[in-house]
Formats: sequence, C-alpha cells, structure tokens
Amino acid sequence: MVGAAVDRLGRNLVDCTQALTLVGGIPPIAGRPGRPRRRPDALLGDKGYDSNPNRDALRKRRILPVILCKGCPNIKGMGRHRYVVEQTFALLRHFKRIAVRWERRTELHDAFVSLACSLVCWRRLKRTRT
Repeated sequence: MVGAAVDRLGRNLVDCTQALTLVGGIPPIAGRPGRPRRRPDALLGDKGYDSNPNRDALRKRRILPVILCKGCPNIKGMGRHRYVVEQTFALLRHFKRIAVRWERRTELHDAFVSLACSLVCWRRLKRTRT
C-alpha cells in the first residue's frame, strides 16, 4: 500500500500518475467559519511526483507544488515536513492487515485503514491523559 496508489481493482499504480486524482479527492478542509476550503495551499512531494504535467495542473488549481526534482540534491528542511508523513506510515505498518494488503476490495481496505488510524489516535490520546 505504501509507496504506490491502489486503484479499485487492487493493482499498484505509479505515484506520479495518481497525484492529481489524490488531490481531487481531498474533502473540504474544516476550520474557520464560512465556506470550507476545497484545496490545500501547497503539496509536498518527493521525487516520485516530479513531472511537469503534475506541476502545471497543481498551479492551475492554485496549489503550490513543493516537489523535489529528480537528480537534484535534497532540500534542507523538507525532512521536517516529510517526518510527519513517514511517521504516520510507520505507525500504520504495525497493523499487518494494512502492511500486507489481503483485501481485494478497496472498500474493505479503506475501512481497515480508517480503523487503524482511529486506533493510533486513540492510543495517543490515552497516553497523553495518563
């Protein structure tokens, strides 16, 4: 699951081709009163998302692409933002059913990912209260 988008038939697809589909599926962002925002301000991505069509499409949607270029050295400070994503993936890999995808149906896999995220949050909240 990690590292590649998964389509409805359960096949792994290249990240670069699925980036815009992923951005299009972002639900409204809650926050201040008024109309909810429908898009993030920026998209942080690694070298797997580097392509000119992705960058152009993100700019058309008024999203700032912060994507590392292939063949360029890593940007200092990018790891600070990537750490949150990598830590989340590491926490989800503790659940074997998610790390090794057994389900063929996307709905079941999504349900298990949601359940795992809920358990991770609950454990964190439980730890901070004690």
